[in-house]
Amino acid sequence: MKSTSKTHRRTRWLKTLHQWHWMSSALSLVGLILFAATGITLNNAAWFESKPTVITRQADLPGEILQILAPASTSTKKAALPAQAEAWLDSQLGIHINGRTAEFSSDEVYVSLPEPGGDAWLAIDRASGEVTYERSRRGWIAYLNDLHKGRNTGVIWSWFIDIFAAACLIFGLSGLLLLKLHSKNRISTWPMVGLGLFVPFVLLLLFSH
Repeated sequence: MKSTSKTHRRTRWLKTLHQWHWMSSALSLVGLILFAATGITLNNAAWFESKPTVITRQADLPGEILQILAPASTSTKKAALPAQAEAWLDSQLGIHINGRTAEFSSDEVYVSLPEPGGDAWLAIDRASGEVTYERSRRGWIAYLNDLHKGRNTGVIWSWFIDIFAAACLIFGLSGLLLLKLHSKNRISTWPMVGLGLFVPFVLLLLFSH
């Protein structure tokens, strides 16, 4: 009777762990492929060097919008652009400022617009209203590398990385528990797990200085 109860308990655990394992693996599958691939490209950046593509656009800010940007003082300050100015710039230059902070000085308004895989900036001459926009892109590999690092990707992607990391933890821990439950019938289980721990440790100890 005791043996039967133990078997039922083990069966329930196995079923639960298998369910957690496959669900977490399904959730993290695409992310694992992305982060594994970009781990290679980041670790071997010299293999994937590319020449940046630079785009420059210019426009003239209408007088009424230029008036909105009139400085309250000559001191440097940081604030979001007025909504009307941002909407006009987005429309005319084909960009998305999305409430980015602008740096105001007596002669210029400057907006930094970094993005994954590239960089961009916008400058407005406060005297003439001349607008200069420049954007550089380093290619798809640089874009994916920045996704891996969470560089200039915004809050939503940061949330995704956290959720993805949690799914990977569940995937790994449930896999470890499944190994434990099956280890009696698989003699090589713990030697293989130990090897996976031992090899990185030795490499760090001997070659990382």
